[in-house]
Amino acid sequence: MKKIKYSLLALIAATTLYNCTAEFEEINTDPNRLESISPASLLNPILYGVTNHNSYSAWHNRTAHFMQGIVPFPSNDALGYHRYWVTDAIGQTMWDNHYRWLKNIDEMEKAAIAAGDVNYQAVALTLKAWCFANLTDCFGDIPFEEALKGDEGVLKPKFQRQQEIYKAVLGYLNQANTLYDVSKPMIYAPDLLYANKVDKWQKLTNSLHLRMLLRVSDVMPAESAAQLNTILNNPATYPVFTSTADDAILINTGVAPNITPWPRIQDYAADKKLSTFFVDQLLAWNDPRLPIWATKALDKDKKDIGYKGIPSGYAFNEGAIDYTPSAPHNNTALAPMKNIVMTYAEVEFIKAELAFKGTITGDAAVFYKNGVTAAMKVWNATPPTAYFENPKVAFNNTLEQIITQKYFALYFTDNQQWMEFNRTGFPKLPLQPNLYNDGKMPVRYPYPQDVKRQNAENYQQAVTQMGADDINTRVWWNIQ
Repeated sequence: MKKIKYSLLALIAATTLYNCTAEFEEINTDPNRLESISPASLLNPILYGVTNHNSYSAWHNRTAHFMQGIVPFPSNDALGYHRYWVTDAIGQTMWDNHYRWLKNIDEMEKAAIAAGDVNYQAVALTLKAWCFANLTDCFGDIPFEEALKGDEGVLKPKFQRQQEIYKAVLGYLNQANTLYDVSKPMIYAPDLLYANKVDKWQKLTNSLHLRMLLRVSDVMPAESAAQLNTILNNPATYPVFTSTADDAILINTGVAPNITPWPRIQDYAADKKLSTFFVDQLLAWNDPRLPIWATKALDKDKKDIGYKGIPSGYAFNEGAIDYTPSAPHNNTALAPMKNIVMTYAEVEFIKAELAFKGTITGDAAVFYKNGVTAAMKVWNATPPTAYFENPKVAFNNTLEQIITQKYFALYFTDNQQWMEFNRTGFPKLPLQPNLYNDGKMPVRYPYPQDVKRQNAENYQQAVTQMGADDINTRVWWNIQ
């Protein structure tokens, strides 16, 4: 029987963490190899590995700083992502994490095809599209067709243009949708995201499709508009999220091995505060999510002074801040903790934007209100009485308002706040003087150093194609 190589991490996860199937009882004498594998064997390790990385690293350590959610404090470092100081190291963990799990997704897809299991094949295609989209959105041109062929001797994969990758990714999602068969159960142990509910997985596939079509709508307007309308006008064929019950949120239960990315909860908010932009916007809206996400500030005598952030990108001496600013609330990271892949709220904001632009029919104000309400429900909150009558909340038929509310709906959703800012220019973030990079938001990650060293020839070709390996080199779809 052909032996398939896996990392020790994946093997441990598959055999001890999730107990997916009895097929794991037969293990070769080599602990890094499996004799056989079911289509579901790696699904939970993949879900856990990618979502935990995205919550811990992609959001908390990078996007939240760029997007003025989190500000380092106290800190003796005058640099930092909140000041747009970016090194080649910023994307290393994302590159490594996503490619590691993409290899396992590829093996999952092959196993599903061999088993004739169309639902697991569709899930694998969906995860592959999601992970490759995450990578190319952050880096631009990346290894793609040759990226997962190390066991075939391809150790220096060629980079491909982002437009080619997006074409393939959109194709994966179309193919996945045609494969789902809700009459056939997913027969293995319940997956961590949807507990083997095929209809929920199909909705995620098509909802992610909406996200990716919107992302490329400025560079392929006719094609994206046509496909967006095809999906939204044919719910029987292309079901999408229709309520918060469909939300793709992996819950870290806190019961080993499904622990949160912050096993020491004190590390979650250590040396971090919330920005003035983040806090003041929620205060202006009288938003019920503020006490869920933030602690109260304290004066120098440790007395409660309400919610008060700190300016992101500050260059002044920390001693000028004579209070303890609001910090990220530990409750956000305590088990049961939410690792968000995509929500119904995001779908409604997508529809609000499309209706506002006239791409689809429908009332943008209704979609907007649905999106706000659903975004609050994720955090077990509801809009207060007269919330939508607040002049700062009431729909004013602008893209800025839609995206500003979407910014908060995307809280804890990997790099999506940053991606949406790069696509639209919203929300309008207040900029402090003396920022690095001339005060310009970085629009991509530089390639990691080990990629430059180990795959130098193909790296250089990618740089030539894109123009420069620079944080200001726009990716293909970013033309705003």
